[in-house]
Amino acid sequence: MKKILVTGALGQIGSELVTKLRETYGKENVIGTDIRKKDDHNEVDGPFEIVDVTDYDRLFEVCKTYHVDTLMHLAALLSAKAEAIPKKAWELNMGGLVNALEVARELNLQFFTPSSIGAFGPNTPKDETPQDTIQRPTTMYGINKVAGELLCDYYYSRFGVDTRGVRFPGLISYVTPPGGGTTDYSVEIYYEAVKNKSYTSYIAEGTYMDMMYMPDALNAIIQLMEADVSKLEHRNAFNITSISVEPADFEKAIQKYIPTFKLSYDVDPVRQKIADSWPNRIDCSTARKEWDFKAEYDLDKMTKDMLEKLEAKLAIEG
Repeated sequence: MKKILVTGALGQIGSELVTKLRETYGKENVIGTDIRKKDDHNEVDGPFEIVDVTDYDRLFEVCKTYHVDTLMHLAALLSAKAEAIPKKAWELNMGGLVNALEVARELNLQFFTPSSIGAFGPNTPKDETPQDTIQRPTTMYGINKVAGELLCDYYYSRFGVDTRGVRFPGLISYVTPPGGGTTDYSVEIYYEAVKNKSYTSYIAEGTYMDMMYMPDALNAIIQLMEADVSKLEHRNAFNITSISVEPADFEKAIQKYIPTFKLSYDVDPVRQKIADSWPNRIDCSTARKEWDFKAEYDLDKMTKDMLEKLEAKLAIEG
């Protein structure tokens, strides 16, 4: 990767990935794009363009103008939002992906887009979910992700596009506020722990889901994109994870640092149904084998860092 364009650059992953890429490859070599402008460091520190990914011509124009060699496509509606507006989710998630893949084909670009544990469904094995297994999701977001995985495989096998991707678990970050995902309670709980010493979870007790701290997610993207192509048998939709946790696990971890923290429950049926259709824990041995994936943060290490960073951030914000 020498010159990289990122769609959805102001989103949960994009806002931090752009910063990481600029630190790694140089700020002028990473072009952030999104459908809106925002007065933050992603624009100040490097090139930024307004791009609607459903507009193929605009996406193609910006990629060609900047002579990029890598396209990282992150623009999408997340699981809970996609359920509220499924037709819009299909138009954005699938229409944007097809456009991005077509641009990559036309300009011979290396390509990355993330899938998700949402690509699995209620009939998928719940524990140690294999890399290759049944995928029959029951949400629009999950359907989009399965179709996207297949589409990326198609563009590789049919046109030779160097497509790569991972299935992300729930991502936890102190930088970007929650953005409509089912696993976002895992971010909210830390904010509320710092601000109010309590949190009401919309996910039921005993509901296990895979999670990962954002620094591990960003490193995984770069590591996969830099991996030796001759070792990649799967290329797209690698299972990756760091921890498998339920709400009470966060409570216990936080109480080590904030002993008075209390967790309660008020379950949201929509998001709970989505969570119940996902695995308890996925098997990421294929990613370890093909490109040496390894997560650095466990629950305790992540909790300590999250609380420290959020305390500093919220103190500054007032």
